[in-house]
Amino acid sequence: MADKKIITVVGATGAQGGGLVRAILDDPTGGFAVRAITRDVNSDKAKELVKLGAEVVAANVDDPASLQRAFTGAYGAYCVTFFWEHFSPKKEQAQALAMAEAAKHAGLKHVIWSTLEDTRHWVPLSDERMPTLMGEYKVPHFDSKGESNHLFTDLGVPTTFLQTSFYWDNFVGFGMGPKKSPDGTLAFTLPMGDRPLSGIAAEDIGKCAYGVFRRGLELVGQTVSVAGEHLTGAQMAAGLSRFLGQEVKYQAVSPEAYRGFGFPGAEDLGNMFQFKHDFNEAFVGARNLDTTRALNPALQSFDAWLAKNGNRIPLG
Repeated sequence: MADKKIITVVGATGAQGGGLVRAILDDPTGGFAVRAITRDVNSDKAKELVKLGAEVVAANVDDPASLQRAFTGAYGAYCVTFFWEHFSPKKEQAQALAMAEAAKHAGLKHVIWSTLEDTRHWVPLSDERMPTLMGEYKVPHFDSKGESNHLFTDLGVPTTFLQTSFYWDNFVGFGMGPKKSPDGTLAFTLPMGDRPLSGIAAEDIGKCAYGVFRRGLELVGQTVSVAGEHLTGAQMAAGLSRFLGQEVKYQAVSPEAYRGFGFPGAEDLGNMFQFKHDFNEAFVGARNLDTTRALNPALQSFDAWLAKNGNRIPLG
């Protein structure tokens, strides 16, 4: 490892971080080594990373001292948060600050911050087309990340801002997959009308991050937005139907209806989809597929992702 540039990966056992860890380990001549960060080094996922050849160390984004230790001696870091664990923008911003300060303290040469648009630049709090949430956000899990971008730049941390897209993996683990309708048919529900939704395989985000690191410092200071495909609900339904061998319908509902579904985060997600619908050209336009593919030549289409993961989708 001494002759390789160490990338410290936060969330190494998660979707994005795990994709980056594997991308580094799958390229032994690429000049990089990985230091995988996890809260529990004895978890099955952590032990699996050790078997694959990763250095696995314990650290916690809520413990700044542990982050500083984990970042020390590294060349770069991949910084990511998981809003859905706590639903707190303030906690997410505190975690981002802890990572930025640890990167500054360690003198890292290149950091990637996994972020999203601050939707308030498009929909100010005074705009009543969607409700304001928690008093100061339109889409909390977007806005808190976008608002945190300056924490890295203010400290002078050399950062690439990686804007992600809707995970197709949400069909597997986030309850967004097809459900049985009263008539027995399968259907999934989104408030996107006939507008395309930018989507990506979660592991491909990590592979794109590896592509950014491989570019050296070329993309420091820039925002890179990635997606695997831009598909309408009807197109996703057609893909699901082909894979499952039975019809899957797309049910388009209003953002108001989606916000009223009542599950934790429904209002946040309802606003998110409304933002992606109402500002579709800007959101999709920022996520150039050719640019994404240049970073990750193995970029998966939705059909390819389904072939690999479709059997994991629970059909409720």
